[in-house]
Amino acid sequence: QTSDRSKIINTPGLPPPPWPAVMGILNVTPDSFSDGGRWTTPGKALERAALMVEEGAHVLDVGGESTRPGAGEVPQAEEIRRVVPVIRALRENLGGLPISVDTRKAAVAREALQAGADWVNDVSALRHDPEMAELCAGEDCPVVLMHMRGTDPRTMQEGVRYQDPVAEIHAFLRERAAFALQRGIREERILLDPGIGFGKRPGDNLAILKRLSEFRTLGFPLLVGASRKSFIGICLDRPVEERLHGTTAAVAAAVLAGARVVRVHDVKAARDAALMAAAVREAEVPGREPRENGWTS
Repeated sequence: QTSDRSKIINTPGLPPPPWPAVMGILNVTPDSFSDGGRWTTPGKALERAALMVEEGAHVLDVGGESTRPGAGEVPQAEEIRRVVPVIRALRENLGGLPISVDTRKAAVAREALQAGADWVNDVSALRHDPEMAELCAGEDCPVVLMHMRGTDPRTMQEGVRYQDPVAEIHAFLRERAAFALQRGIREERILLDPGIGFGKRPGDNLAILKRLSEFRTLGFPLLVGASRKSFIGICLDRPVEERLHGTTAAVAAAVLAGARVVRVHDVKAARDAALMAAAVREAEVPGREPRENGWTS
């Protein structure tokens, strides 16, 4: 069995393993579940991005299609219109900070990469668009492979049932990583995301966090995106705008279990939680002190 500590994502700006990276969410959609319509112009998006960078984001994830439960598909021309000007503005103003495009469509990913994006974050794990794997292999870009029940956010929450959610998601991610490798995507470019909230019941999401360390046996860095999601609201009886503390608790739990990247809306609080959890997790290593190892860089 291998550990994700042996994998290094070769993208400038990320802290060295095993220290966690914070991915800031930048939705340029009118209908995302918690911040839809707020950052839809390049100017507003750049302002939001600058704040997240100031708060410590290591990578920004730009999405032009909502994947909340029940969301319909956005035509690729419209998705390109939403994300490309924003990515171009980010690249021109934020230097070499890694930028990810959150898309299932190869045409959108291609335009985004040409505009300055570095990563592809595919919630379908290369299943939605048959051209996506070849594109990512050819561009040699980091790619996030996420578990989603089915292939469509419109139906992913209908009739959800698992015998063992962690075992089934583990098997899915193992198969998807093997597929990516077969298609020419290099091992060190692959990240895996168990897909919290994507075709899962609240208990399934809690099981993923509780047993997240089991996914490390796959040998790839883990990305976890629990920010503001409905299972937090159900556990705490909180509306979406009051889920900050629940989110930071989920971030800490994920990092303690070995998450390499946490994807969040609230960067400052999540970064503190992630770094504190990493400090606790790594405390058994003799002679290491936070500032000597770049935790605060």
